Amino acid sequence: MQSTLMNKPANITLSDDERQPCEIWTRVMGYHRPMSSFNIGKKGEFHERKYFSEKEARL
Repeated sequence: MQSTLMNKPANITLSDDERQPCEIWTRVMGYHRPMSSFNIGKKGEFHERKYFSEKEARL
């Protein structure tokens, strides 16, 4: 006999003060650092990055 709780997904809602911020780390100059430690210029560079896509690179 299966429980009815397993069949229905729970609808959980959180307010903003209950959420935990996600810390983003990125590789800079050969080592990893949290973005929260970047100055305003380095944060701007991070947001302007273009990511490599193998599908688009194929000839």
